[in-house]
Amino acid sequence: MPCKNCLEKPVINLTNNNIKLCKQHFIKYFERKVLGLIKDYKLIERNDKVGVAVSGGKDSLTVLNILNMLKNKIKIFEIEAIAIDEGIKDYRDKTLEQAEKFCKEINIKLHIFSYKDEFGDTLDNFLKKTKMKACSMCGPFRRYLLNKKSKGLGFTKLATGHNLDDEAQTIMMNYFRKNLETSARLGPITGIKNDKRFIRRIKPLYLMTEREVATYAFLKGLTSEFLECPHSSDSYRGDVMEFLNNFEAK
Repeated sequence: MPCKNCLEKPVINLTNNNIKLCKQHFIKYFERKVLGLIKDYKLIERNDKVGVAVSGGKDSLTVLNILNMLKNKIKIFEIEAIAIDEGIKDYRDKTLEQAEKFCKEINIKLHIFSYKDEFGDTLDNFLKKTKMKACSMCGPFRRYLLNKKSKGLGFTKLATGHNLDDEAQTIMMNYFRKNLETSARLGPITGIKNDKRFIRRIKPLYLMTEREVATYAFLKGLTSEFLECPHSSDSYRGDVMEFLNNFEAK
């Protein structure tokens, strides 16, 4: 139930039902909704070793924070963090500092793998040699490394920070590309069936909007600055994101 502070000092107005919440009640709402999704969809099971894909941004640190809270409470699974350093100057180096700092604070082991070590060079240098868009090159590299290294580390699940906005964008991208069948693989847990070649991905933030995630991360002190990849504005996803945001605003 909304309290006096919710009415007088709200930190957010939930646009789906026009409810204003104060800091205390918003954090409670957010965590309850995420933990409810994990339970309802059985995203984590006994004896799972969950890898959390962290970038140092608001979404991944939020996932790591909540899964660490859950692990400390029920103690039936393990978590470790995994990060990919693409080699994007003045961006990834800064976010990885945040990831390392937070993992150290909560005593979570962090594994970092780089494009330079795995593929021989950084993304910045690769882009100087090709006309490909950054996301077209980076996406497959990143997904490949996350899956390969997660298997090597013995993870049974890989948790990512994808939120409701991300999922809506992906669905529209699939429609525009006439690639509807790939949407069948979407959802809080990816894939239609288990395949030993791939680590199944779970998305605890599946029902949370980007605005809600940003608000939670700020209120919990997980990050004080929200850095965007310098290549995001040039991407197809960036175009779809702008389209959906403008449509929602109207």
